[in-house]
Amino acid sequence: MAEQNFRHHTKFVPAFHFFLLPLMLVNVVRSILAWRRAEYSIDGILGVLVAIALLVGFVIVRTMVLKVQDRVIRLEERLRFERILPADLQARIPEFTVDQLVALRFASNSELPELIRRVLDENIKERKTIKQLIKVWRPDFLRA
Repeated sequence: MAEQNFRHHTKFVPAFHFFLLPLMLVNVVRSILAWRRAEYSIDGILGVLVAIALLVGFVIVRTMVLKVQDRVIRLEERLRFERILPADLQARIPEFTVDQLVALRFASNSELPELIRRVLDENIKERKTIKQLIKVWRPDFLRA
């Protein structure tokens, strides 16, 4: 991805999103069909439960990775804010939610103070809304 902006910033992990997840969904469907063909046997239900467990397990692991990433971003952005923001806004750093910090990471240093003031004063909390307010995009290519 050469350029990032609001329309082109989402990250897909091909091995997960386009191979593993679809394969796990197919496995669940196949297991249910096999269970029905076997006239609802005990072994069949076990196969369905294992297939569902695998799917849920992979989704949980992906969710955990994203949660850890959000925690790292929270730390990085708080440190960045301490370096860049004027004193009056530095005092307000504890007011930020994780969602606000994650969205603001894309804002350039030059527009950050004005954008932060607006986000806090207007109590804008949604990531998407904050990202749409960014004029000069600061790319983040190291996402999970």
